[in-house]
Amino acid sequence: MDDSKPQFSDLSALFINTTLTRSPAASHTQLLIEASADIMTKQGVSVDQFRAVDHDIASGVYPDMREHGWASDEWPELFPRVLAADILVIAGPIWLGDNSSETKKIIERLYAHSGELNDRGQWLFYGRVGGCLITGNEDGIKHCASNVLYSLQHIGYSVPPQADAGWIGEAGPGPSYGDELPDGSRAGLDNDFTNRNTTFMTWNLLHLAAMLKRAGGFPAYGNQRREWDAGTRFDFTNPEYRS
Repeated sequence: MDDSKPQFSDLSALFINTTLTRSPAASHTQLLIEASADIMTKQGVSVDQFRAVDHDIASGVYPDMREHGWASDEWPELFPRVLAADILVIAGPIWLGDNSSETKKIIERLYAHSGELNDRGQWLFYGRVGGCLITGNEDGIKHCASNVLYSLQHIGYSVPPQADAGWIGEAGPGPSYGDELPDGSRAGLDNDFTNRNTTFMTWNLLHLAAMLKRAGGFPAYGNQRREWDAGTRFDFTNPEYRS
């Protein structure tokens, strides 16, 4: 078994920050993004990121909402950055125990492309890897992460083991991730559980993305929409014909 340190310099990653706070104001989620992105950058990964709220992204489940009644929509200009990334990390806050409206919007816009195919006849996002980061000062990390990760795998992303991380404070009103505390320290930055999970998540994303990259993508046999439409059934037998 080879546990030597692999090379990741041919990988690219995109972090989409779904905070409700526009730039240049400080984002608690951005601090956790930087912890993960820093590890990737040290490994030679090309890291891209943007805040969804900084852009005029229309709501909807079509690739270009300007074709469906919206006067403007920046998603078609942003989407090539999604396609360029081997790794996609959706990172956002918890509000009322759930993902932010910006998180939901990004997932819906990704879903808009879920019916498109790659050059192997698979769904478009096959061969890419997904993860998520969650911040908040109330409960909900696992609930929010499960929604994001389910959504990503449903549209074709591969999700490695332990593909999420996050930080929440004590129940009730209180400091958010990175806020300065009365003793001069900053909330959450020294939390071993968050730091460990963020590190493990980042490396697991890198490992799976590298494996898929070296393999030329996710294996195509048995999951090609074009072949299914052409009549290939990949050993599936309709129940009414089974003995």
